[in-house]
Amino acid sequence: MSGRRILVGVKRVVDYAVKVRVKPDGSGVDTASVKMSMNPFCEIAVEEALRLKEAGKAAEVIAVSVGPKKSVDTLRVALAMGVDKAIHVSVPEKHQELQPLAIASIFKYVVGDQRPDIVILGKQSIDGDNNQTGQMLAGMLGWSQGTFASQVEIENASADVVNVTREVDGGLETVELSLPAVITCDLRLNKPRFTSLSNTMKAKKKKVETIDVSSLGIDIEPKLETLSVAEPPKRPPGIMVNNVNELIEKLRTDAKVL
Repeated sequence: MSGRRILVGVKRVVDYAVKVRVKPDGSGVDTASVKMSMNPFCEIAVEEALRLKEAGKAAEVIAVSVGPKKSVDTLRVALAMGVDKAIHVSVPEKHQELQPLAIASIFKYVVGDQRPDIVILGKQSIDGDNNQTGQMLAGMLGWSQGTFASQVEIENASADVVNVTREVDGGLETVELSLPAVITCDLRLNKPRFTSLSNTMKAKKKKVETIDVSSLGIDIEPKLETLSVAEPPKRPPGIMVNNVNELIEKLRTDAKVL
């Protein structure tokens, strides 16, 4: 088996099935008593790393989460899925919504410490939707990068390249990346596995390494300020038309799109 190591980022977010609500003061999203789970794109990243390991293309998968204490719960989900090691970079509650530059800077430190050959991240988180961390990290490290991956292929265990099929506006694009490399996952890369109850119980007993972000000397203060958050305006109800001519007239006079 290859001695290749893969580092995967996992983030704790509001569960994708939850209807989010804005705080009354408009300062952000209300997360009190709301179900939280692993970011869906991060879950895909974990699955892809595990598949590479199971195919003999990697020897170890390391999961990393940056956030407050409750982020450990997300790491235990990754452990239950099958990752070998979990690292929690602990940040104060007031900094739980770190911006991409801070996250990328923290991951740069972890990469330097763990020396992985591949970093796999979700292309974005479903809360911030920034789609920036992977690109920033690759730039900081000077590594190859393959974003929006819908397929990842390593020909053999000793190969020093990885082929990544990317989802782009015009269709698909396949790039060959020299290792080490950063890959960000798109939705169609794979379907993550379910974790069994026994694996979930075992994961609760596994060790999670903790690093206090204050020990890293990294500036995590936000560079952007959120002025206000508001729900989108309610859409007006649709109307029925009797024929095509009436439809065209409505598009011309009411919608003003013709």
